[in-house]
Amino acid sequence: MYLLAWLAPGLMLATLLATTAKTSWSGAICFSLPAMIVYAFMSLSAGYVCRAFPLSGTDLAKTLFSLLLAALLSSALWLLTCYGWASALEWMEPGLAPRDRYPDAVPLLASFGVGLFLIAAATHYLIEFLESARSAERNTLELRVLARDAELKALRAQIDPHFLFNSLNSISALTSTDAAAARTMTLMLADFLRMSMDYGAFEMIRLEQEIALVQHFLEIEKVRFGSRLAVQTEIGPGTLSARVPPLLLQPLVENAVNHGIAQIPDGGRLLLRTETDGTSLRLLISNPVDPLRIRPGGGGMGLSIVRQRLQRLYGSGGSVDVQETGEHFIVVLRVPLQT
Repeated sequence: MYLLAWLAPGLMLATLLATTAKTSWSGAICFSLPAMIVYAFMSLSAGYVCRAFPLSGTDLAKTLFSLLLAALLSSALWLLTCYGWASALEWMEPGLAPRDRYPDAVPLLASFGVGLFLIAAATHYLIEFLESARSAERNTLELRVLARDAELKALRAQIDPHFLFNSLNSISALTSTDAAAARTMTLMLADFLRMSMDYGAFEMIRLEQEIALVQHFLEIEKVRFGSRLAVQTEIGPGTLSARVPPLLLQPLVENAVNHGIAQIPDGGRLLLRTETDGTSLRLLISNPVDPLRIRPGGGGMGLSIVRQRLQRLYGSGGSVDVQETGEHFIVVLRVPLQT
């Protein structure tokens, strides 16, 4: 199919040679079609030039100069090839495509060579653009899948048998001692599940909403852990209106409670801090850990999903840093500030 596409300019060149260079039709066709097939392979080199000088991130003047220089060099090599082919035709069939008329056809061949090389380069750029568009679409779909995975993970955590068992156990225990508290916890659990599903349907929410969801989760856990779970929230100025992906902090806070504070007999304090330097938003979650307890590496599935979501959303602009100080496990998220 590629060679068939080059037959059209080959026939056009044969027509021009037959009419302007006063060459016979048979001689023009015998010269033009093989020469054009050879140039079809030579023009594939335009792909290397296009990859070396992409349209995005490269000076336009430098790109155009490089393309023009490559076109001139390719055209010159093709002219030498055409001269050899004309000599071969003269030797095989004298008078079919007279070699003495070749100089008259040089300007036409040179313009053809330069023009076709630039068309080949434009085609390569178009292919690169289409591939980039498909790649961007694929990344968008992957981002949606990862966001849905995070939402599903959060929902699974919320309806996880252990979570519901512990919550309902606490509610059951409160019904005989403090009915009002049991009713409050039931409403809190319902609000938490409803908010999680509502926020999970959006691509972005305010940090204020994400923190409200986290606080609902922690209030429920406080009923279970009592004084063993303390929460310290430090909200930096200008951060509550920042836009973040939904269900970003909830799996990390859940990890901090279940894999950190829950493993310490006396419990501990969970710290949630938000701050900004004007261009980026920094979110810190810190929890105490038992230094003698062996913990699995990697931070768990929740941290892995958060890291992948930030990579898809912000590229190098988003980061997740994990720090272990022996007695504390600290996760720091950094994303561009968007309000």
